[in-house]
Amino acid sequence: MPSDTLATSTHAPTATTPRGPRANPWLTLIAVAFGLFMVGLDGSVVSIANPEIGRDLNASTADLQWVTNSYLLALAAALILGGKLGDRFGRRTFYLIGVAGFTAASVAIGLSGSITGVIVFRAFQGFFGALLMPNTLGMLRAVFPPKKFGMAVGIWAMVSSVSTALGPIVGGLLVQHVNWESVFYINAPIGVVAIVFSAAVLPQSRNSAAAGEKFDGAGVVLLALGLLAVVFGVVKGETWGWTSAGTLGAMAAGVLLLLVFGWYETRVASPLLPMRLFRNPALTIGTVITALNFFVLLGVIFFVMLYLQNVRGFSPVEAGVRTLPLSLASVVASPLGAALTDRFGPRLTMPLGMALQAVACFTMLSWGADSSYTTMWPPFIALGLGVGMVMASSSDAIVGNAPVKDGGVAGGLQATALQIGGALGTSVLVSLITGRVGATLTDELTSAGVPAGAANGLAEAKDAVAMGAAPVSAEMPTQLKSAVVEGSHQAFMNGVHTSVLVAGALCVLGALMAATGVRRAPGH
Repeated sequence: MPSDTLATSTHAPTATTPRGPRANPWLTLIAVAFGLFMVGLDGSVVSIANPEIGRDLNASTADLQWVTNSYLLALAAALILGGKLGDRFGRRTFYLIGVAGFTAASVAIGLSGSITGVIVFRAFQGFFGALLMPNTLGMLRAVFPPKKFGMAVGIWAMVSSVSTALGPIVGGLLVQHVNWESVFYINAPIGVVAIVFSAAVLPQSRNSAAAGEKFDGAGVVLLALGLLAVVFGVVKGETWGWTSAGTLGAMAAGVLLLLVFGWYETRVASPLLPMRLFRNPALTIGTVITALNFFVLLGVIFFVMLYLQNVRGFSPVEAGVRTLPLSLASVVASPLGAALTDRFGPRLTMPLGMALQAVACFTMLSWGADSSYTTMWPPFIALGLGVGMVMASSSDAIVGNAPVKDGGVAGGLQATALQIGGALGTSVLVSLITGRVGATLTDELTSAGVPAGAANGLAEAKDAVAMGAAPVSAEMPTQLKSAVVEGSHQAFMNGVHTSVLVAGALCVLGALMAATGVRRAPGH
């Protein structure tokens, strides 16, 4: 065994742990935080940049959807593979490959000059992000002893939450004062620092017992195809319709492939994703709660940014600044959640985090088209506290309950749940808004004073209204324009209220599931 390889049969580093900077687990945490911050930031800044990308590259709405979807598909398909490769061949190696590839793909997007190039290189970003993300948790699992792992995960969760929440602010500043390409170029200096620092301080860790095992190529193909089909169905459900043959067919095919994958994994000697991991109820429920956590976070952030910019008229920077309470709350909640999880276990912190998110969602039912900011910041704080607490506790439940040798796979499992949950949240909640807008737009326009004939004609603009935009034109009389804005915004708020009601109900179910199903691991 090489001198810089960590033993993986115990929780803590052993005598084979290298001396010097690579012996310090906190330097490992700082190193992986760079890569994690880069990926988290990129995931949320793109939503701010999309309108400018569309104008500059003459991209259609469908093209802009693929800017997001190509990334999500590549990421979801390769996350567990990235963790498995790290476990087998070296987590440090594949983390560095991921950082370097993600950085290069980011620069290539800015230089591409065409919407096709942006979409293709976004897919490359997703693939390299899948090599990077699961190995961050895998390395922390290998270098931190059990008593300190919870705090390390809390800081990891804080970095992830804060980078996601800061995205709209950073993206707004860059798009408004530089250009949309700078949203991707900013990854270059972060990536270079991450590579140099990580190469100097990260120890190598792997599951040395897997070196002679046969690689599960069939499992890789089955899992990738299954996840691709499910995520494709999810992201297209909004445009095709959730009951359309295309959506249902893609999702059914994906579920079938995943079932075949699960059956196959129980019959091979060296599975890509050992099914034995799911014998642990805390790990299984932690995976579901992780998906639900990002379902709520990314879905709510998506329509909140539409509300702040298109309904309230704030600039991207102004909108981002108003969501700062969410970021600050997550900064507090992640280490607090880790400390509480260390002391009381995830059975307390996971339901508490879900309950806080439910409170945030139900409080948003009071929002109107002209609500003051005093009604906005309390749910932002509750959401930030809930997300940060769940991130810390679910990470502990998933990665902390997996054997050290499977740390990368467990990290990949968590990251996969996170990404699929986020994709579902954005697609499902936006679809709920669109459906509710379609059902109420004509009546709301009429109630606001728009003549019935004009209201029926404007009903065709329901997709724009579902994004918070009012279908007005310069030729409209001032009084009619004001009525159209009032009716459109009220229809949008109807959709928002439906979405937060569904999201809040799911959070309540998640809290009940975590409270009744999670038990603390013996000897924690």
